[in-house]
Amino acid sequence: MKTSDFNFDLPEELIAQEPPAERGASRMLVLHRDSGKIEHRMVSDIIEYLNPADLMVLNNTKVFPARLKGGWADTGGALELLLLQPLPMTESMQDSAPEQVCWRCLSGSGRKVRPGLEALFAQGNLKAQIIERHDEGICKVIFCSQQPLMEILDNHGLTPVPPYIHRDGDERQTRLDRERYQTIYAQETGAVAAPTAGLHFTDKLFAALDKKGVKREYVTLHVGPGTFKPVKADIVEEHRMDAERYSVSSECAQKIKACHKHSGRVVCVGSTTVRTLESVAANNSGTVVEESGESSIFIYPPYEFKAADVMLTNFHLPQSTLIMMVAALAGRELIMEAYTEAIKKRYRFFSYGDCMLIL
Repeated sequence: MKTSDFNFDLPEELIAQEPPAERGASRMLVLHRDSGKIEHRMVSDIIEYLNPADLMVLNNTKVFPARLKGGWADTGGALELLLLQPLPMTESMQDSAPEQVCWRCLSGSGRKVRPGLEALFAQGNLKAQIIERHDEGICKVIFCSQQPLMEILDNHGLTPVPPYIHRDGDERQTRLDRERYQTIYAQETGAVAAPTAGLHFTDKLFAALDKKGVKREYVTLHVGPGTFKPVKADIVEEHRMDAERYSVSSECAQKIKACHKHSGRVVCVGSTTVRTLESVAANNSGTVVEESGESSIFIYPPYEFKAADVMLTNFHLPQSTLIMMVAALAGRELIMEAYTEAIKKRYRFFSYGDCMLIL
């Protein structure tokens, strides 16, 4: 299958640069797989499409302010680091600072990053030393400070919004991103990108779902920058996904089993929830069980879904792994038809945009 089969022309002005004025005020395109019918609704209308037998599953990962802007200790040249994943401490800097931690980072600098170089962040209160350099800007870094790293990030780190959301340091947008690029149910810190389909939910909407009897459960998948990684291969099957850490609890696995036993539907909020459940099911003969690990599953047509029945998802980039996933669920032709309709109706795209309910 060709990557170009998932291409489409998207007007740049439809890429949402900010969230709607009120959380939960987004539009929702409803796509019926059996009939091909398309409806134009609001996200609050999702209640009408769900039943008490259904189980909604959401990703409770929490985005942390993982972007650091600083400079090289020797030249003062600019350096930006995106913290990706904590690593075990196998060595330390020659520094008396009480807090030393090791992280896998993505670097951005006009200077070639190499082991031994040191940098300063947070007005000099955070020191960093490059320990190893890998491909595609990835490096291993040791951070030294007087305070715990997460406290420093809370005060000096920036929310790592996707590259298609343009930011110029505006304080209003910085505050907006800190509040709105996060689900209201975020709990497990570790993501550098939000599970954006979950951004639409409010306490009011959850209360309405509870009143109808729709049950709710959570998984964790810490979203990494690979979610925005373009598919460079001409042939879809040649692309490789970056691994991301996930966890599924025993309670969640049991509720999914009970849901299917009683003819309910597992309603996955977002692609990360789908990938988590399908990864676990693929590892366990089609059954979701309690499990933690790393997922590098790549879902594209044709694919037989083992856990997910219904999906709520935002509108995705052309030729991305995410549009390939929704095409696997609904069929490529139907998805491309729905995207054409969404563009015609001026839906807002990507992380801060509108959503689609695939039934």
